[in-house]
This record gives sequence, structure tokens and C-alpha cells, in this order.
Amino acid sequence: MDYDGDKIDDVVLALLALTMHSESEFGSRAWKCHAWAVLDRLHGKGFIGDPRSKAKSVIVTPEGVTRVRELFDQLFARGSG
Repeated sequence: MDYDGDKIDDVVLALLALTMHSESEFGSRAWKCHAWAVLDRLHGKGFIGDPRSKAKSVIVTPEGVTRVRELFDQLFARGSG
């Protein structure tokens, strides 16, 4: 089956909201427990720092933090009514 990598990236980026911590004006950190290929693409898009490190978490850029919150609300918020 052929998958839409951009849609997968959006869902993984939104899920980073569940593990984000230590937020500052420079961004946030989130546990990097997702597929390497997706993390590499998110790094290429500028939403996270380089995931290829010994750290168990990844830096979420300020732009990434904004996009994480937008996507989390869009994908997982309960509708009114």
C-alpha cells in the first residue's frame, strides 16, 4: 500500500504534544519514540532538531511547537455538540 508521508508526518508531529516538556523561547523537548524516517522528515521540514543524537528526546523548534499545537487540536479535539 502507498502511504502519504506528509499525513503521517502531521500525525507524528501532533503526537509530540503528548511528550513535550521544558519549553522556552527556543522551543521545547519531546521524547523521540517514533519512527526514524518520520523524525528525519520532520527535521528536514524544520519542525524538530536533528534526531540523530544520544539524547532520548528531540528539540521541537518554536515553529514546530506552534504546528504541534495546531495539528493536535485539529486531529484530536472533540467537536462541540
